[in-house]
Amino acid sequence: MLTIRKTMEKDMDTLLSIYAKARLFMKENGNANQWASKNWPPEELLRQDISEGNSYVCLSDGRIVGTFYFISGKDIEPTYRTIYDGAWTDDSSYGVIHRIASDGTVRGVGQFCMEWAFGQCHHLRIDTHPDNKVMQNLLKKCGFVRCGTIYVTEDPYPRFAYEKVEPSHFPL
Repeated sequence: MLTIRKTMEKDMDTLLSIYAKARLFMKENGNANQWASKNWPPEELLRQDISEGNSYVCLSDGRIVGTFYFISGKDIEPTYRTIYDGAWTDDSSYGVIHRIASDGTVRGVGQFCMEWAFGQCHHLRIDTHPDNKVMQNLLKKCGFVRCGTIYVTEDPYPRFAYEKVEPSHFPL
């Protein structure tokens, strides 16, 4: 059974191991530029995520098998303020998932984490590198719609921007 809890400082070594595996997986699957080229995410950022209470781990029978960043609110992601070649479908408060990764030992971790986050706010935004076909397929499977392109501050590569909004969220 999968569960979610906030990340604790004592989980740091496990997080670093998961991200190392994720970088290797991405590189082996045609996505060498998103995380691997700059050893992303840096440990300092992960520690900041934990201290701010926005880092979560996914557990399988008490063992950490995945991790992600999640926050929700109004206009919380500066890089989402400008979207190219499209538009967001809803301007209300939203949740953001970043840095989602799995250790690869349990199937369905990414989908479980996204469903958990969606259950927290019913309006999610997420982005991914154009080379990250695995994530693009997962987002489609989870009901996200591609809305356009955004740019992050970490590198010059575009990111495909996705959104998922509960149908009842839209006005009649």
